[in-house]
Amino acid sequence: MKRVLIAGGAGFIGTHLVRTLLMEGARVTVVDNHYTSDPRNVLPFMAHENYEFHQRDVRYPLLDLGTFDWIFNLACPASPVHYQRDPVMTINTNVLGAINILELSRQCGARVFQASTSEVYGDPLVHPQPESYFGNVNTLGPRACYDEGKRCAETIFREYSMQYGVDVRVARIFNTYGPIMHPNDGRVVSNFVIQALAGETITIHGSGHQTRSFCYVTDLVAAILMLMNYSGASFEPYNLGNPNEISINELANQICDLTGAKVMRLHSEKPQDDPMRRMPVIDKAERDFGWRPSTPLVKGLTETIRYFAKLNDISLARLVA
Repeated sequence: MKRVLIAGGAGFIGTHLVRTLLMEGARVTVVDNHYTSDPRNVLPFMAHENYEFHQRDVRYPLLDLGTFDWIFNLACPASPVHYQRDPVMTINTNVLGAINILELSRQCGARVFQASTSEVYGDPLVHPQPESYFGNVNTLGPRACYDEGKRCAETIFREYSMQYGVDVRVARIFNTYGPIMHPNDGRVVSNFVIQALAGETITIHGSGHQTRSFCYVTDLVAAILMLMNYSGASFEPYNLGNPNEISINELANQICDLTGAKVMRLHSEKPQDDPMRRMPVIDKAERDFGWRPSTPLVKGLTETIRYFAKLNDISLARLVA
């Protein structure tokens, strides 16, 4: 039985990863400080014989947790509204958290995964973004605590791999969406869905011509596990995301169509350093371990809408099949 530790395992991606690993027969230990995660996320697993939860913070040593075969580091606020609330904590979570996770991995000889981010590319001058692109990041901007924290964490993972032989995997995760997203994290999919279901004005930052590519969460979890199982991986990062680009205006239109919402659009000022275009090159993941996302955006949005409708006790009769 594989022994797995997931730091940040009560969050959005972490909860889906926990469910998948338990279904595959792993013994899963989760550490999470619930800074942004909903404590209710862990409740479905508490009675499972192979699940264990510790309310801990990765900024502090974790060497007492035991021995593991795989360790996943997902621990960090991931949306601007959360990571900008306490930027020093965000930096420490990325930097000290990486060191503490790697020290535990080094102690028990575990393979370790680092959840990096497309934010390491900043507001990119190269489009789409391959792993070889060094990025265009404002080191003094309001997003720097997260962007530079994640960039530094990648460096720390590389150095532990080179100097100590730690078996690391690094994924740069692009926009991911689906059920269990935090309803108040300020991300565009959850914002638009909640506003549309409530019949409120859709708030679009900037012109709406900026683009993103959205990966459904189960596709991402499949990619993470394929990367962890891939024997040829090293500290070099892999882009994980959906290579289908869509404008924010188009996203708003799709969500309104699916919910049947007839609402106004309000354009507000675009946040500083918010990227105009973001889309991954995923050729490396496809070549090395055969992964491409398979969930169409309409299907993924439909499942996400159903989740938020149920969460807010809104009738699904409005949902277009």
